[in-house]
Amino acid sequence: MPHGAVSQIIPASSAAVFDLVHDYRRRLEWDTLLSSASLTDGHTQAGLGATTLCVGRGWLRMIAMKAQYVAFDRPRLTAIKMINSPPFFASCGASIRHEDIAANHSRITYTWTFTVRPRWLAWLLAPVMNRVFAWEASKRLAALREHFARTACRRDHCQARSAGEDAGLQIAKQELQSAN
Repeated sequence: MPHGAVSQIIPASSAAVFDLVHDYRRRLEWDTLLSSASLTDGHTQAGLGATTLCVGRGWLRMIAMKAQYVAFDRPRLTAIKMINSPPFFASCGASIRHEDIAANHSRITYTWTFTVRPRWLAWLLAPVMNRVFAWEASKRLAALREHFARTACRRDHCQARSAGEDAGLQIAKQELQSAN
């Protein structure tokens, strides 16, 4: 059964990363694999038992995977299992672990396992599909890291600009008082 795992250090707390990863209204802001991502079957937020539908981007658009959360422990762990039958997948499951490692830094680890269909082509498809999984998962987590890095830079820039504006305002007030 093909399986693998990739990890990434993210410049944000595990709670912040967890919340963004499982916010399907914002999923496409960072997720490089998907062309669409939504909660289904009347679910309005991710949680134990919630179902999702994620559709690949580009040549992976032919794969629409419907999954159900089988574990949901904010901000540490989620796990999903595939509940439909997209091309080439007999079964699929994944987990995402979040771990704080320093102030405003966390590690996210994405782990997957799947079986291939048709079974008689598994010898050929499984290694290729597992490499694609690893490549795509690495790209996704790198994009997630960059999303948080950009957000932190924008936030830091705004704070620096505000501090600069405050300092400039203080200098102007002092000059005005000195002139009077």
